Formats: sequence, C-alpha cells, structure tokens
Amino acid sequence: MEHFPSTLTRRESDAFVDQIIAIMARDGYGLWAVEVRDLSPFVGYVGLWSARRVLGYDVLEVGWRLARDSWGHGYAPEAAFEALRYAFDVLGETQVVSFTTPGNAKSRRVMEKLGLSHVDHFEHPGLPVGHPLRPHVLYRITAEDWRLLTEPQTF
Repeated sequence: MEHFPSTLTRRESDAFVDQIIAIMARDGYGLWAVEVRDLSPFVGYVGLWSARRVLGYDVLEVGWRLARDSWGHGYAPEAAFEALRYAFDVLGETQVVSFTTPGNAKSRRVMEKLGLSHVDHFEHPGLPVGHPLRPHVLYRITAEDWRLLTEPQTF
C-alpha cells in the first residue's frame, strides 16, 4: 500500500465495511464493491464518500482502491465514471473532488481521465506533521464541467 500509511487489520476492515453499509443506507451513496465477471468476486471498491473529515467542508470525494493485479484494466475509471454520473445526475451535487499523494501517478491519471482538474495542494490532517504521505494533491470537477464532458457531440 505504497500511498497509504498502513493496511487495515481484519477487525478494522470489518468495521469499515459496516460503516460503508450504514452510510449507504443513510445517505443513498457510498463505496461500491467492484467485481470482475468470470474473473474475481471482489477486486476492491469505487464510489463516493464524504470528504468533510479531510477537507473541512461538505463535498463528496470519488475514490477507489483496487487490488494491484486489477490495475491497468480500466476498472477504476469505468466505475468512477458511474459514481460521478450518480453524484451529478441523481444526487444533484455541484462538485466532486478526489485527492491522493503527489507521487500516486496512477490515481492522478484516473482523475484526469475522468475530467477532474488539479486545483490545490494540502496537508492531510489525518497524518502527523512530517509524515511522508501527509502532502496531498486535490482534484475537482464541477457539475457544469461534467455536463460538458458527457454531452453528446453534434457536428
């Protein structure tokens, strides 16, 4: 987990799943399990999550964590595209963000494929000062930009 401070214990992972289920029931959005038909019953998750704890204001984050052997197959951008569609078309969000460490080129590339733009740098408040993963980059897409990207083109 190169871009995360640590892996979760089994107990922490189970508690996280319980939290995902509760948030989905309460809010109507959350993190979706990603399965690859005829390949793997579970390769990770993609979806929407409140970024309030990290950024200090109400905004949804689109994010993903996939098993390493699932990288490079387009699963993250495909599922995250649908999460953005849900955020803008169903939930009526005005913007969605995503963030990672500056060195996480693969996630940054997914963000850019989805039409998010790099807008800021910040220090992750959940990590101690001086921690090598504390610096983060912030990406954002507005509902207006999303609609421009997804409108059918007429010529």
